[in-house]
Amino acid sequence: MRILLKNATAVLPADKTGNVSILIEKKSIAAISFDNKSFEADKVFDLENAALYPAFIDIHNHGAVTVDVNQANADDLYKVAKFLAKNGVAAWLPTLVPDSVENYQKSINSIEELMQLQKNEPIAQALGVHYEGVFANEKMCGALRPQFFRTFKNSNEVETLPKIENENVIHFTTLAPEIKNGIELIKELKKQNWIVSIGHTESDLETLEKAKQAGAKHLTHFFNAMTGLHHRDLGVAGWGLTDEDITFDIIADGVHVHPRMLEFACRNKSIEKVTLISDSVAPTGLGDGNFEIWGGKISVVNGKTRNERGSIAGSVITMLDAVKRMLSLGFTEIEVSKMASANPARLLGIEKTHGTIEIGKRADLVALDAQGNVKLCLVAGNVAFSDI
Repeated sequence: MRILLKNATAVLPADKTGNVSILIEKKSIAAISFDNKSFEADKVFDLENAALYPAFIDIHNHGAVTVDVNQANADDLYKVAKFLAKNGVAAWLPTLVPDSVENYQKSINSIEELMQLQKNEPIAQALGVHYEGVFANEKMCGALRPQFFRTFKNSNEVETLPKIENENVIHFTTLAPEIKNGIELIKELKKQNWIVSIGHTESDLETLEKAKQAGAKHLTHFFNAMTGLHHRDLGVAGWGLTDEDITFDIIADGVHVHPRMLEFACRNKSIEKVTLISDSVAPTGLGDGNFEIWGGKISVVNGKTRNERGSIAGSVITMLDAVKRMLSLGFTEIEVSKMASANPARLLGIEKTHGTIEIGKRADLVALDAQGNVKLCLVAGNVAFSDI
């Protein structure tokens, strides 16, 4: 099917927006006209008064609409992926908290099954898996369960993290480099083509530098579950802000990070090195209430999560909510598009096919109205949601 998007105010590469027509054919962007040239098409969407973004990529998502990735079967994950697409997400990494090897294997089996089910379906496409905090610092556990934390002895420890047996699948993990043999762990993971991020950590600067040299150059949910910034003690956060080689992702819910600090960190780091994440958990999309996840109870009050230990337990926002907040803080559509789409695509190594509106790239697109609500979402040219 040939789809034409016309009168679109598109957020394009090269730091510009423009009123364009876009032709979609065979899952990809086939043509872009800057004079609103009319292409022959089977279906036409008029996007007048809407801003067209590359669809969002969420690299850190534990679930939504009652579904917890750690406990989900493939149908459950499909439900999450459908919800995400309605909120502008075209690609995501199902994210696991520390758990038993047995439960990990069940989760990986479910993700593998989802990746078979999702083909040609208009839902957010699972790209692989994100293991959060398996090799973490107990003092910085946050809402994670330290009884499932591990230490690294040899390469056999990595094998206890089940891998998805599909080609071109992304394996991503968040770890603390200061754990015993942590630098050797990073080297082993990189050797096996894992993307390694630093988080749940109180690492000193010397260890952080060694971790960077070993290949860990990204920080997970910046400011949270890491040592903060002090004028005499740089901390993990200070290192992340002041080292040009380091990128970070951040939860833009106004709860995990104060909006003023959120704006400060993103502007001072540089937009190209910041990725927005949801850190969404199972109650996302359900409103306030009491819920059970990860073997315990959490409450959601005014959009803020709390577990029984008093820790924030993930967020209940979507990537769309994060985008709206960043726009409300004065970031431009181009800047927000980079943080929600282009930067996560580059971090995951899929920038040749994802993350920007360009000829030849996947037709993963989301149109937002003036209030930031989704008018249209396409996943590989398939209509995932339409309010037109």
